[in-house]
Amino acid sequence: MLYGIAAAATALLLTALLAAVLRAPALRLRLVERRLVERRRQREVPLSGGVAVVVVAGAVAGVQEWGSAGGGIGGLLVAGGAVALLGLVGDVWRLRRRVLAAGTAVAAACVVPYAEAGVGTGLLGVLWVVGVTFAFRGIDHADGLAGAVAVVTAFGVAACAAVDVMDGIAALMSVLAAALTGFLLYNWHPARVALGSCGSMSAGFVIAVAAVHVRAGFGLGESAGVLFALTAVVCADAVLVLWSRRLGGRALPRSGPDHLAHRLRRLGLTVPGVTLLLGFGAFSAVLTGVLAHAGRVGSDALWWVAGGALVVVFALSRVPVYADRRSVSPQVRASLRVRNG
Repeated sequence: MLYGIAAAATALLLTALLAAVLRAPALRLRLVERRLVERRRQREVPLSGGVAVVVVAGAVAGVQEWGSAGGGIGGLLVAGGAVALLGLVGDVWRLRRRVLAAGTAVAAACVVPYAEAGVGTGLLGVLWVVGVTFAFRGIDHADGLAGAVAVVTAFGVAACAAVDVMDGIAALMSVLAAALTGFLLYNWHPARVALGSCGSMSAGFVIAVAAVHVRAGFGLGESAGVLFALTAVVCADAVLVLWSRRLGGRALPRSGPDHLAHRLRRLGLTVPGVTLLLGFGAFSAVLTGVLAHAGRVGSDALWWVAGGALVVVFALSRVPVYADRRSVSPQVRASLRVRNG
C-alpha cells in the first residue's frame, strides 16, 4: 500500500518536473502544435507533456514490475511504449491516420488476452482498443481535457482491477493517473505543454488494453456496457464526430471544430468550464462502470449511461459547426475560428 502511494507520488512529481524541463527543447525543435486563443491570436504549445508522461510512467511502472517479481504487465508496457513511439513519429512527421491505426492494431493484437476472452472476443477487443486510442487522441485539442478524462478513466480501471486483485494492472493505472496529474499542472488553461499523439495515444492504448484485461472472462454484453461506461466521454465524442461528418458530407479523416468541446464552447462555456463539465461526466460514468463491475449496481445502470450519452450526442449534434464559407463574411469567419478555440 505504502509502496504504491510512494510510486504514484514519485510519478506525479517527476512528470511535472520533466514536462517543464522538456518544454524549451520542444520549442527549439519545433515539436509544437498551434492552438487558437481569444482575440484572434494563436499560440504554440510544445508537445513535451506526452513524452514526460510516457517516460516517467513507464519507468516507475517498470521498476514496480521488476520489484514485485512480475505483475504481468511487462508486455503491456512494451506495447504501450511502441504506440508512444509511433505517436511521437506522427507528431514529428504527421503520419497518416491509417498508418497510426495499423501500428496500434498490431500492438493491441500482441497483448489482448485471447486465453481468457477467446479469439473472437479478443479480435473485437483489438478493434475496441484502436477506437479508444484514437478517441483519446481526438479530444487532445482543448486545454486540460484529454489529461483530465484520462486521469478519471485510469483511476476507474485501477479500481476495477483492485476489485479482482489484479495488482499489476491496478498499480500501472495508478501510476499512469498520477503521471497525468503531474502533466495537468502545465496543461490547464492556458496550457504550457500538450500531450500530442505520443501521450494521448499511449495513454488511451494502455487504459483500453488494461480495461480489456480486467473484463476478460466476463459476459460479452455486460463487459461491453462496463467498457463503454469507463470510456463514455471519449466514445461519445467519437460517435458525435463520425455521425456529424457523415451527415455533413465531410470526409471522416478530415479535422474540424465538431467535437464535444467545440460545441460546448459555442454554447458559451469557457475552456476550463468545458473541461470541468466533461470531467464530471467522465467521473459519473466511470463510477457507474466500477460499481457495475464490482456487482454493486445492476446492468440497468449501464443502460442509463448509454442512454445519457446518446442524449448528449443528439443534443450537441444540433449545434451548428460547419459554416458555409462562401456565404459568410471574413469577419464572421474570424469570429467563428476564435469561438472554436
